[in-house]
Amino acid sequence: MNVIQLLQGRHLRSQEEVVLTTVSGVASTKPALIRYFDVDVPSLGIITTKSFQVEVNPGNREPIICETSAGNFGNSVGLRNPGLKVALAELELLRKEHDFRALINVSLSANSIEDFIVLVKAFDKVADLVELNFSCPHASVGYGSSIGCDMAIASEYVRSIKDATKGCDAPLFVKLTPNTDDIGAIAKAVVEAGADGLVAINTVGPIQHIDPVAQQPILQNKLSGKGGCSGKWVHEDALRSVSEVRKAVGPTIPLIGMGGVTTGAEAAAMIRAGADAVGIGSAFGMVDQRHWGAYVASVKTEAETLLQEKTLESEKDSSSFIIAERQMAYSEHTVTKVEQYAKDTVIISLDGALPCKAGEYAFLWMPGLGEKPFSVAHNDPLTFIVKNRGALSAELCRLESGSKLYVRGLYGAPLENTRTRKALLVAGGTGVAVLPSLAEQLKSQKTEMTILIGTSETYTGKALLEDRLSSFGSFSCVADDGKPGRVLDLLDTLSLDPNQGCYLVGPEKFMEIAARKLIARGIREDRLYLSMEKLTLCGIGMCGECACGDRLTCRWGTFMRYDYLALNAPEMVGL
Repeated sequence: MNVIQLLQGRHLRSQEEVVLTTVSGVASTKPALIRYFDVDVPSLGIITTKSFQVEVNPGNREPIICETSAGNFGNSVGLRNPGLKVALAELELLRKEHDFRALINVSLSANSIEDFIVLVKAFDKVADLVELNFSCPHASVGYGSSIGCDMAIASEYVRSIKDATKGCDAPLFVKLTPNTDDIGAIAKAVVEAGADGLVAINTVGPIQHIDPVAQQPILQNKLSGKGGCSGKWVHEDALRSVSEVRKAVGPTIPLIGMGGVTTGAEAAAMIRAGADAVGIGSAFGMVDQRHWGAYVASVKTEAETLLQEKTLESEKDSSSFIIAERQMAYSEHTVTKVEQYAKDTVIISLDGALPCKAGEYAFLWMPGLGEKPFSVAHNDPLTFIVKNRGALSAELCRLESGSKLYVRGLYGAPLENTRTRKALLVAGGTGVAVLPSLAEQLKSQKTEMTILIGTSETYTGKALLEDRLSSFGSFSCVADDGKPGRVLDLLDTLSLDPNQGCYLVGPEKFMEIAARKLIARGIREDRLYLSMEKLTLCGIGMCGECACGDRLTCRWGTFMRYDYLALNAPEMVGL
């Protein structure tokens, strides 16, 4: 059965199985996560990629996602994507290695008919359906809603693309924007121009998302911080839009409805409004990834039960999986001390505390300048180590006592490790910030520690955090002195117990080399832990940027066992 047969008129047959899908740009954004959804979330019938363009697009600078009240999100990703060449190669490999149960919806974005034609032809071989993004409200001029808000432009795009891609098999779905006076009229026009199906809606807006504490715009872009709205607050708009689209195009055009769906009851309402399938997007940021499979199954079962007008029997309904509190809230802190260490590194102390454990981290935000995730070097007073590497870190290094700084988190999860009699801790550069909380945990487990630190900076006196770390066990700091990672030479000479724990922190290449050396020395793969500090963008599971294999570090924690990485993300450990 193809996608048209699967979806066509399904809203008229509400007693049948409910089809659920992910949405573009949320959760199913990486090849490993697409596979994860197919295997571990079997209640999904369709998996949607992020929107791909012909060329690489780095998108907007962080923050690109925010939550100004619980479950109400703003976003301005700016169509960040790896471009056609990389994305197509990844999907081709994925198709070759994995036999998909679910249908794959490849989302596409362009600012010209010609580019859309190139994209449709290229991705046809890997897509069960393709989605033309005529709806992104925060993209550059000529993209997204610049197309979808104009009936004549949208129609001409669809007509020309269909004419030029007659040899393609994947049906063409158009994703519509709610930010228009008559979404029904535009829906009818693109269907008459040849669209095989429709998707509604994308985010509402854009608007400025003002942080309640800082009283400043959160998102960082060229639109004065404006971004689309998603989550709970757009659900009613989505229902209204889907209803208008259905009335305009008639009963048989396949329509995927989405917007603020978090529960089975809301999915059922979307189908009653006229949708043939229902998209779940922002809700994945409101549910721990460990529960995504059970959550989606609950949404599906609940929606089907309600549509069949039966009584819900499960004690745990879909809403029970939703994290009720606001997860992306910022707290204001005052800088109490800035200590320069060597040339390019500072230690920033703030008022207040944060109960961070090994595997957890926080974001630092400077309004109008950006935000990044950082490990917590000390919980009380709250302390961060910052190395001058880019625009934001340069500004952080310029902070003075009395400056305001905003912190959100914690994210990740505490390390779950096997207790061992001995442990080796190895960190490179500012990765040393992770070690105090790790050492505290190992101390509570009565573990004897050897701590090795490598640094690329010339320093005099004591090493970073030496006073604190040396209290936990044997401590050594080795400067690179012209040879990056020189500290790793010591791994060839240390006396090691194959059953001891080993914990690595630092750049991926640094950890890869260290892991190779330790395994060669007989260390067990299940006793070797790597701190995978990926450059996550949200911290709650929406962006997918922190994926290590099929696990998100923002939910599972940064520490990953080597045996897991070797099996599920071998490229991350050089295999």
